[in-house]
Amino acid sequence: MSTELETSEFEQAAQQMVELGNRLLDDDEEADSWEVASGLLAGAVHFWLYSRQPTGDLANDSEDEIDTAELRMKKLIVEVQHFSEDSEYYHTPLDSNSGSA
Repeated sequence: MSTELETSEFEQAAQQMVELGNRLLDDDEEADSWEVASGLLAGAVHFWLYSRQPTGDLANDSEDEIDTAELRMKKLIVEVQHFSEDSEYYHTPLDSNSGSA
């Protein structure tokens, strides 16, 4: 699989997740954005863990970083931290630790 294709699939999946969240909020005026976001995150984590299951085939399961639940969890946390820090919403002007001049 080429890097270009992987990037395209990654970006498409991320964009569709954002669009789904926006659609859920638009469809229900009383929807709680935190509840919607937590539900989307729960579904994303569930799918991520499903996609990283060892197959039982030693030739295919050579990736040591996913061969236990604890290692998969560590990898998930690293990815979440990376995506969070890359987000334009990671820091906001209203953060309690943001400086003001």
